[in-house]
Amino acid sequence: MKLVRRVLSTVKKESPILFWIVMVNGLMALGSLIGIFIDDRTLVGVNIWIKPLKFAISTGIYTLTVGFLITLYPYSRIKKNIINNIVSWSLLFEIIIIFSQAYRGVQSHYNVSSAYDGMLFAAMGILIAVNVLIMVLFAIDSVRLKLKVPKSVQIAILLGWLIVIFGSWVGGQMISQMAHNVGVADGGDGIPLLNWSTIAGDLRVAHFFGLHAIQIIPLFALWMTKKWNTVSRKRIIATAAFALLYAAWIGHTFYQAKQGMPLINL
Repeated sequence: MKLVRRVLSTVKKESPILFWIVMVNGLMALGSLIGIFIDDRTLVGVNIWIKPLKFAISTGIYTLTVGFLITLYPYSRIKKNIINNIVSWSLLFEIIIIFSQAYRGVQSHYNVSSAYDGMLFAAMGILIAVNVLIMVLFAIDSVRLKLKVPKSVQIAILLGWLIVIFGSWVGGQMISQMAHNVGVADGGDGIPLLNWSTIAGDLRVAHFFGLHAIQIIPLFALWMTKKWNTVSRKRIIATAAFALLYAAWIGHTFYQAKQGMPLINL
């Protein structure tokens, strides 16, 4: 909890626009949670508010992460403001589209059933593409710049961004096939809340773990710097090994999904 408070206070002070986007996502998550209990409408077999709930939580976590990590880069105030505004407004419009489509009772993703729905889906693709470019920028600068963290944590941040970019590519795979399931149509039996298919391959598994690498790997490296009093080289090796195992897990879930196999077969 101390770390969470530190991150929140840092983002509020150094990246206020991202902090308020996090708050907006929190409100949308709360609204979606209320919607689950008062709105019985379903879409592809689940309550229409499950998806905006998941996206609001995930987007809030990612926005908070960017707001904190950007303070570690030796950027000028102008460059930080530009990046913060791009990330803030693109992700805000993204979650608004998802929320509004849920309110209408229609799909936000893979929906080209009308000109309006197709336009919103295309807009979402553009907004995410913009954020992927920001991820690439962070990855490049994690190599060429000295961050305000121990070397092992900087390596973890770099590897985290690289895996996030792969996770975003998996999202592109879903767009290319206009579905997240492999072997069956979207919908059907799934893991509670996450709704990952339990009867067929589901690319959302690899997509999920890929996108959250930027939290998991740096947190591992940070934990290790506090708990393991050893030379920097050993911590870097351990960080790289952990990231490699994590990447291998994502690769496994991606392969599994492409073969039409569910993560958990119920």
